[in-house]
Amino acid sequence: MSKEILEPQQQEEKTLATKNWKTRRKGGVSIFNPAIIRRATIDSFKKLDPRWQAKNPVMFVVEVGSVITTIEFVRLLFTGPAPETGFVLAVTIWLWFTVLFANFAEAMAEGRGKAQADTLRKSRTTTIARRLTRADRSGPIEEVAAPQLRKGDLVLVEAGDVIPGDGEVIEGVASVDESAITGESAPVIRESGGDRSAVTGGTRVLSDWIIVQVTANPGETFLDRMISLVEGASRQKTPNEIALNILLASLTIIFLIVVVALEPFAIYSGSAVSVATLIALLVCLIPTTIGGLLSAIGIAGMDRMVQRNVLAMSGRAVEAAGDVDVLLLDKTGTITLGNRMASRFVPLKGVSEHDLASAAMLSSLADETPEGRSIVTLAQERYGMQEDAHLPATFIPFSAQTRMSGVDLDGDGGTHAIRKGAADSIKSYVVENGGEGGDELDEIVTTIAKAGSTPLVVADVRPGNFKGERARVLGVIELKDVVKGGMRERFEQLRKMGIRTIMITGDNPLTASAIAREAGVDDFLAQATPETKMKLIKEQQLGGRLVAMTGDGTNDAPALAQADVGVAMNTGTQAAKEAANMVDLDSNPTKLIEVVEVGKQLLITRGALTTFSIANDVAKYFAIIPAAFSITYPALNVLNIMGLATPHSAVLSAVIFNALIIIALIPLALRGVKYRPVGAGALLQRNLLIYGLGGIIIPFLGIKLIDLILVALHLA
Repeated sequence: MSKEILEPQQQEEKTLATKNWKTRRKGGVSIFNPAIIRRATIDSFKKLDPRWQAKNPVMFVVEVGSVITTIEFVRLLFTGPAPETGFVLAVTIWLWFTVLFANFAEAMAEGRGKAQADTLRKSRTTTIARRLTRADRSGPIEEVAAPQLRKGDLVLVEAGDVIPGDGEVIEGVASVDESAITGESAPVIRESGGDRSAVTGGTRVLSDWIIVQVTANPGETFLDRMISLVEGASRQKTPNEIALNILLASLTIIFLIVVVALEPFAIYSGSAVSVATLIALLVCLIPTTIGGLLSAIGIAGMDRMVQRNVLAMSGRAVEAAGDVDVLLLDKTGTITLGNRMASRFVPLKGVSEHDLASAAMLSSLADETPEGRSIVTLAQERYGMQEDAHLPATFIPFSAQTRMSGVDLDGDGGTHAIRKGAADSIKSYVVENGGEGGDELDEIVTTIAKAGSTPLVVADVRPGNFKGERARVLGVIELKDVVKGGMRERFEQLRKMGIRTIMITGDNPLTASAIAREAGVDDFLAQATPETKMKLIKEQQLGGRLVAMTGDGTNDAPALAQADVGVAMNTGTQAAKEAANMVDLDSNPTKLIEVVEVGKQLLITRGALTTFSIANDVAKYFAIIPAAFSITYPALNVLNIMGLATPHSAVLSAVIFNALIIIALIPLALRGVKYRPVGAGALLQRNLLIYGLGGIIIPFLGIKLIDLILVALHLA
């Protein structure tokens, strides 16, 4: 994981001259927004199209039943008795309401996504791009409309320009306003090379200039995909959703056969049951509640991801997040705050802490990393040291080859060199210049590493001394990783849910072990490389576990593709985003835990409402079956435990309740059942108690109440 991505303070410090452009942050769209309700109401009627209803077998059967009762009502207008005609009309109206309410639930779930898509469309502008023939800012420029750009084209984007399409920065560095995509008003740095090179079409360059190589053709951009996904246009049913649909379709077919078979028995017994009553019985027997809400639950699950600025490429990814067993979490920025801070100076024997602090501060004056600034701050706070702006010095930057940085101070007697860096690099440097490391240094370094901190060794080389005294180690700076508050408790909650957490870090095993203990993770992978990450994921999957991880670099792409849930940072490379099945627009590695929680909430909501739907059918059996067959079989009157007034009021009460419960459960389906980090056993027990027992009791009360109202209004 790129250190630059995980250290937001470091990004903020790397400032550029910027223009003051207005930015905005996306707000969540309320499900009770009047515009969404109006659109959902209209869409409810559009979805009455049988071609649309055929996608949902349960509601398709209800619609067919509504058509049959409508035809029956028209027939009775001319031939039937008035009481029976009124009864059939009432049943017909409420059956159509049942279909419309189910359509309304789905349309409401889609409504928020469509509103967000409309906002994104407004942010998409057709701009004029300056296409280059070669990667040279001073080269020939051809002005073309953004839709004419193709994959591989090079464009120059300067301050104030809108980036014309998705691409990679191949030259330059600039501050970019990405609020149109992420909702975050703070500008971000985009530069060539590394893991911050990806740019998105529709965002605006605030300062400086960049040359971008286009990576997507028109219609295939990140913004196009995002609009398509939040609208639900490309939403595919997840495996669990398909399996539940098959179950519901099977139950519908079984109950359809049962209801059709009942009529011959009734005729044989000398008392035929009316068509309206049989259809009412069928509609109340089949699981219409979950059948009407199932699609809305799935759409709302993806929408909750979008509300958290996470773009899920498929519903399958959201569902997999709910089934995750193992979380691979990067240490830096996820478990720790991201910036290691200097906490103390540990001098060797014969060196004062003041001298060590002075040398450490001098070597860090030009170090703009958070670690370097923290060393200067600690020396100033502890000893009141001041920076000398006129110091005759040459600063030596850090390099991956030397693994150290420092300063050369010019004096009359020669050059006084101060270096700070990794223990082995500084020891080699000291030995090369005639000094020695010693066991004392090794002991201090080991003690600091075992405590979970990072040792940074300081040494100097003074001019004019004897060879054995020219170079010496002054001491060690302890850089401490600060574990984020509440992480241990959060990992404990995940453990109760059966989720195993593994910390990924490039630190040595001693440091990694200490931080893992402090944070409370279950395991750790030290000195991680792309190969070891991939090996770990495959090992976990071979054990039958589902794995989730985050990444942002090209080297993370193979592991992101292998993981069951791969969350790429939006600031990452194009390769990482294409390999992952989710993209975090906020580029926050900690978001992985929230992604898992949203996935689990989706599964919990679906399970809870399925339990409620099946349970509330029990009360309907006690209402309709005695009403339909008590004349033929008087013994069935014993099942009328609710004491419903008449057969007609019993059937009508059950049908009305069946329709109203769908509309009542829409807010729960869209918002989701409240997530609680508990184990599967406790969750099942809670669901059975609340949604199972509640699903049995509520219909008894509701149907009886509706029956009393019908009697009071003389409608029964």
